[in-house]
Amino acid sequence: MADNYLEKKFEDMRARAQAKEAREQRERQRAWKKRMDAYRRRLEEEKKGE
Repeated sequence: MADNYLEKKFEDMRARAQAKEAREQRERQRAWKKRMDAYRRRLEEEKKGE
């Protein structure tokens, strides 16, 4: 019984860690996309100004 309890606790802990990593990865991708979109808009505006 103790083994099952510890296994479940460990699996839950790993699942939370994996979910956190996935969430952080999505946040990094979203931030990268925002920076690239801003960069593209700035380049377009510089082109129009020339």
